[in-house]
Amino acid sequence: MADVVVDPGVPPDDAQLLRESRLVLLKMRRGWAPQPRRVLSGTRYRAVVAFGAVALFGLMLGIGGLSRGVGMLLLLLGLPLMIVVFVHNDAPEDEQDEHDRQAYEHLRWYEGRYVLLEDLDESSRRLLARAQRAIATVTGSRVNADGLLDDVRNAVMLPAQEWEIARLLAKLSDLRAQHRETVSRGLTPEVAAVAEPLARALDSSEAAVLARVEALERYAINVAEAERAYTAHHQIQELRGRLHRYEELVAETGADVSSVPELDRLAEDADRLERALRRSMSSAREAFGYLDPGPA
Repeated sequence: MADVVVDPGVPPDDAQLLRESRLVLLKMRRGWAPQPRRVLSGTRYRAVVAFGAVALFGLMLGIGGLSRGVGMLLLLLGLPLMIVVFVHNDAPEDEQDEHDRQAYEHLRWYEGRYVLLEDLDESSRRLLARAQRAIATVTGSRVNADGLLDDVRNAVMLPAQEWEIARLLAKLSDLRAQHRETVSRGLTPEVAAVAEPLARALDSSEAAVLARVEALERYAINVAEAERAYTAHHQIQELRGRLHRYEELVAETGADVSSVPELDRLAEDADRLERALRRSMSSAREAFGYLDPGPA
């Protein structure tokens, strides 16, 4: 199940960034924003401090502010510290900060055009998972890949369906959580009279989204049936293509000729599968039309 569902209208590169930046999106939902960019990275900042300390030490030593013995002692004590300062490298931290900052600069414009899994309650997550499984069945089928379905319209319609379902479920989850919180505090009779029909409105909305999901599942079932017929059709065609070799082998070996009529039935089976495939494709197109009532 996808952790981030993105509005199909988002440019592809930004949509991919959204899908790959779930942790940044979660931080943004909690109110996170990157700190103003520092002029120096952490590593460079420490290098400047160390250089300043060394320069000051050298200056004081040069003007006689420190005795030679004290100066040597400080040098011996400070040298390991300076090595640590210079050798230590916090580039990974800086790189992560920079990555999050760049992601933030892109993603802050797309609030409302993506849905996180965390935006959904348990019931809504189950519905979205059903929709995504149905979509995967269609898009992963050979009949779709080979163009027996309207693969171009599928490529447009199915992501739009997934986004609309996810968007509606996110709104439903949010309202349902707020409604439950209000009701849990106890209601006066007057407010209860209003809250009850609002709860029914939430249930009705969930039923409407469920109908969308079930329509996708019906489409996927028809596509799966067409897929089975299509696979069997290809297998029969492969066997039919080798039928003459089977017949030659039977004749040359003097094998039981009763097996030949069984081989001949391949032609009848192929015809039946052809008809079944056409019926399956017709049913799939009808289910598609229910999902996408626009002009063919």
